[in-house]
Amino acid sequence: MASISERERLEIEAANASGNRPVVLIHGLWVLPSSWANWVEFFTQAGYAPLTPDWPDDPQTVEQARANPNVFAKKTLQQVADHTAEIIDALDQPPVIMGHSTGGLVAQMLAGRGLAAATVAIDPGVFRGVLPLPWSVLKGVGPFLIDPRTRGRAITLTFDQFKYGWTNALDEQESKELYDTYHVACSGIALVQMGNANINPWTEAKVDTKNPNRGPLLIIDGEKDHTVPWAIANAAYKRQRHNPAKTEIVKIPNRGHSLTIDHGWREVAQTALDFIKPSI
Repeated sequence: MASISERERLEIEAANASGNRPVVLIHGLWVLPSSWANWVEFFTQAGYAPLTPDWPDDPQTVEQARANPNVFAKKTLQQVADHTAEIIDALDQPPVIMGHSTGGLVAQMLAGRGLAAATVAIDPGVFRGVLPLPWSVLKGVGPFLIDPRTRGRAITLTFDQFKYGWTNALDEQESKELYDTYHVACSGIALVQMGNANINPWTEAKVDTKNPNRGPLLIIDGEKDHTVPWAIANAAYKRQRHNPAKTEIVKIPNRGHSLTIDHGWREVAQTALDFIKPSI
């Protein structure tokens, strides 16, 4: 397990020194912490102290990540959650936890441990008990899930795969710009852990939705998302809504899986801010 990096340590120190409520931003597959740059500025201006934890051993830049894609192989959901929890434990006050895609799943895992003041899960990955499996998901990631070699590999998307799974709601030019700017390889085993969450009783893709200390939770989903369609996000909401804490879900019209990094990211960030401000 990777220890806290120098970059992460500086973020922790800055958050604690500010006295502001920390906002921990957890990225998902196929991007790096730098994908949150706009959100860091947004939440800083809103009076929060943003942090962008690595997945263990994340390269610092997209260029470094593309030069050594195998560094992403074999990173499990449990490793990511435990590393992020280590960072949260070093904060002076409980943070808001936000995550996108697999990061949205990890955010819910950490909230289920009672570590969040509030949580926003954006296009969140599948956990055990979330049963829908729409056709777009099978088309997008199904070929990886049926390949037994995926577990030990780092997985890179072609531009066409990225366009279908992430930027189907965007034009060709913006799709290419996002692919060139943000896309890196990802952990195959993390993808498999979500894919077999409902057939593997020992899966790490599981969330304690009943913990009374979970805190307020908002799920955000893009209307046109092919990777985490509404059926999946709504199924997660239906499991979470039985928690005694406030639980809400919002659908963002005409948006796909890239909604945190594309031209409309500010609408999503504002939706998250509007939820957390009165909640904590």
